[in-house]
Amino acid sequence: MNSKNAGRKIAVGTIFALVAGYVVGILTAPKSGKETRQDIKNASDKAMREAEAKLKDFYAELSKVLDQATDKAKIATGKGREKLDDLMADAREAQIKVKEVLSAIRHGDAEDPDLRSAIKQASQAKKDLVYYLKNFKK
Repeated sequence: MNSKNAGRKIAVGTIFALVAGYVVGILTAPKSGKETRQDIKNASDKAMREAEAKLKDFYAELSKVLDQATDKAKIATGKGREKLDDLMADAREAQIKVKEVLSAIRHGDAEDPDLRSAIKQASQAKKDLVYYLKNFKK
């Protein structure tokens, strides 16, 4: 094989490799900016729906626990009643916060720190109230 044929083969091979690389690059290229933005929006919407569902669950759970606490409050006296009233106030405050954040989600105004704060506050209020109710003594 002479050097002229070898040079041609190398040139053709190089061109073929460049074309193949270009085609592979086009086929495997990341999505367009519009598609990427849509994916981000979809992921954000999904996260908000999940947060909203979680907050609704917390709200319902707090309502149930508050109903139980209200029943116990009817027979509670003294310091036990004071502690129960404080815990119920905290739970009601958490419920209000959850309701506000749910409203913000529906209107597209909720931010991640608000969600986290509401979930944390509702979770802690429920936990404290449930613990107290389990150990309740007049």
